[in-house]
Amino acid sequence: MPSIIYTHTDEAPLLATYSFLPIVEAYAAKAGVNVETRDISVAARILAQFGLADDALAELGALAKTPEANIVKLPNVSASVSQLKAAIKELQEKGFDIPSYPESPDNDAEREARAKYDKVKGSAVNPVLREGNSDRRAPASVKNYAKTHPHTNKPFAEGSKTSVATMGDHDFASNEKSVTMPTDDTLSIVLETAEGTTTLKDGLAVLAGEIVDATHMDAAALNAFLAKTLEQAKADDVLYSVHLKATMMKVSDPIIFGHVVKAYFADVFEKYGDDLAAAELSPNDGLGGILSGLDALPNGAEIKAAFEEALANGPRLSYVNSDKGITNLHVPSDVIIDASMPAMIRNGGKLWGADGGEDDTLAVIPDSSYAGVFQAVIDDVKANGPLDPATIGTVPNVGLMAQAAEEYGSHDKTFEIPADGTVKVVNSAGETLIEHEVGAGDIWRACQTKDVPVQDWVKLAVGRARATGSPAIFWLNEERAHDREIIKKVNAYLPEHDTEGLDIRIMAPAEAAAFSVERMRKGEDTISVTGNVLRDYNTDLFPILELGTSAKMLSVVPLIAGGGLFETGAGGSAPKHVQQLVEENYLRWDSLGEFFALVPAFEKYADQADAPAAKVLADALDRATGTFLNENRSPGRKLGTIDNRGSHFYLALYWAEELAAQTDDASLAAAFAPLAKTLRENESVIAEELIAVQGSPVDIGGYYAVDAEKTSAVMRPSKTLNEALASL
Repeated sequence: MPSIIYTHTDEAPLLATYSFLPIVEAYAAKAGVNVETRDISVAARILAQFGLADDALAELGALAKTPEANIVKLPNVSASVSQLKAAIKELQEKGFDIPSYPESPDNDAEREARAKYDKVKGSAVNPVLREGNSDRRAPASVKNYAKTHPHTNKPFAEGSKTSVATMGDHDFASNEKSVTMPTDDTLSIVLETAEGTTTLKDGLAVLAGEIVDATHMDAAALNAFLAKTLEQAKADDVLYSVHLKATMMKVSDPIIFGHVVKAYFADVFEKYGDDLAAAELSPNDGLGGILSGLDALPNGAEIKAAFEEALANGPRLSYVNSDKGITNLHVPSDVIIDASMPAMIRNGGKLWGADGGEDDTLAVIPDSSYAGVFQAVIDDVKANGPLDPATIGTVPNVGLMAQAAEEYGSHDKTFEIPADGTVKVVNSAGETLIEHEVGAGDIWRACQTKDVPVQDWVKLAVGRARATGSPAIFWLNEERAHDREIIKKVNAYLPEHDTEGLDIRIMAPAEAAAFSVERMRKGEDTISVTGNVLRDYNTDLFPILELGTSAKMLSVVPLIAGGGLFETGAGGSAPKHVQQLVEENYLRWDSLGEFFALVPAFEKYADQADAPAAKVLADALDRATGTFLNENRSPGRKLGTIDNRGSHFYLALYWAEELAAQTDDASLAAAFAPLAKTLRENESVIAEELIAVQGSPVDIGGYYAVDAEKTSAVMRPSKTLNEALASL
């Protein structure tokens, strides 16, 4: 029997699910639509690795390769090491018999545990589920709402010193080498040093037509670059901020983050580095992790004082939370480039300092692959003023991501090199395909991009260009090795489609960004056709400038096998929302992305199950969402206004009214008429019940592994609404 699979994930999206899913289940059941859930949260994935829970992710990964797939996927935590450790600790405290995370495994049991945890770390969910490419865009209703209710993009001040600093050489972009495989093969990655040859990875299966890349970041050059940027920030008296992606790029970027921590606190590590290493206090985990472990050291107070002195005397750092003393360097996953750079641009190029005040910043993005995109937007805004949401065009995205395409720096092909030598990618015949001279501490990575996803990506791009009439720009740089191989494929596959009358171009990323922003200012739309990483960047960058948030995007993944994956927006702000709920019983998370995703999911179900009632649900929900936007029922900004739970009530009200009023299914109209009447008559009562609970701390029984009963009670506080749904 077909089913819509609704995923349980983490943090604010999970909390919202406890409020919204009962509404979805009640409405769907009345229309005979089967809705099931699967838990793919960090906690559930950890337990599954040790046989203590079903492996829902593996199940859904297999389903995504079938025509029957119909998955609504909410944002999940891409766990950094520090987040993973916190989740493990919480599960252990709840009585689960799982090992602690082994930083430096020295026996078989620890190596086995580390291998299992590595399967949970970072962007472990998306590569499994994304058996198709991405189509992300702002629905017309959202775009129209943003035009009539524009948010504010602040201007850059005259003489703003905010800029992007990037390496430009000796980094991943400049050292990249790429080959397209002529036949199916099995590759090995080896490191040759003066001590001999070590196999870093073997049994790496590749297909004919598959692109294989390899590159490395020179650690010495990175350290020199960081030292230079620290001097620059100090001299210019601007905030120092680093912007990485230590979640998706779970191996490479935490290491780079550790280099930044060591560079900023160079004197501290020179004096106390051995003490910190002996206590397994790694800079890769951030300043917060180090400070939390100092009490266990005999000279911990002395080291803490040294860190505080360095903070006082060094370049001014940007802060994640100045009230709590949390700096940009506290946690590698606190500042994720996707959301942090657009938010800074929207805020007039300013971040927050130790005193909570705003100031210009030197935004440090070590790898130069895409740093120029952000600089191009900054240059435009400095020259032409802030983008006006009331008039600007939109930049939807078609993203290459199927079958783990371009999963950089995150999987089992990224290594911190232990000694000087040569890394080689070797085929089964013993021939060297790619090689790099590397130094100790360099970060070497490889990735794969299969041919079928590229074909599908080109097809999707042409389809969106034809459907919209907008130019479609492939953001590809002829000077970059990987992009050259992709460009060959794009030029080969475009003639297979009817492109007559369409404007389809290839531009380097920084040029494409400038071109797209120029068109935005004219009110014109431009489709960005990008690889995996830029897909993430662009689907935060442009929505944040256009809509004020990336949570309101429609994200459809047409799976190659014929099924559908419907994603519900970005989750970068989720941790702050959880904190506010626990402290104030107020959840500001916006579930609009879930509303959008459910429409195509119901439509897919209608086709799969030959169930016209599911299409009626979809159409009614689409209209209800339009009313929801026009009535401005998204969560408010402060206590005393409706929060996430209140927004769900209003969506339920409008949805019930649309179902009661429609004429396509008389039985559904009759079923929902009493509910619509009840909700409308009790609107003020329900709103008051939802608002009345605000202002006091609540207990949800955990962070990564919440207590279901406690969380349900917190997220469903309206007795009147609950009883109305139960009567449906």
